[in-house]
Amino acid sequence: MRDRITQDVKTAMLAKDKQRTAALRLIAAAIKDRDIQARGEGTETASDTQLIDLLAKMVKQRQESARIYEENGRPELAATERAEIAVIEEYLPKQLDEAGVSAAIADVIATTGASGIKDMGKVMAELKARHAGQMDFSKAGAAVKAALTG
Repeated sequence: MRDRITQDVKTAMLAKDKQRTAALRLIAAAIKDRDIQARGEGTETASDTQLIDLLAKMVKQRQESARIYEENGRPELAATERAEIAVIEEYLPKQLDEAGVSAAIADVIATTGASGIKDMGKVMAELKARHAGQMDFSKAGAAVKAALTG
């Protein structure tokens, strides 16, 4: 992923695409920061799972910023945030649709043998391990809770 981003920065610079170059540089800087943090934790670099989590967090931050800009009458700033989201999402795994999320939850519940709400943590941990970056876990948590109580 790191090599692909570095190459894409060069390509965007050569194409004189300032907005894409800026977004890619933000991604590269965030990855470097995460790698530095990983060295402090005793590993050489951050894992791909950690990088996917980082990118997903960057998307959520920008979605929130875009919403706030729109509420305050700043559509040009919201458009910039949405453009950054589009660039970041290129490096994330494909998101599961609603049916895919439901199927993944059912599979994890069957695999782990979860039988009640007390097993929700175990189910969520397994979902995060299997589908990191492929679903919004805050929404998936509600679906898991409904599946375990229903």
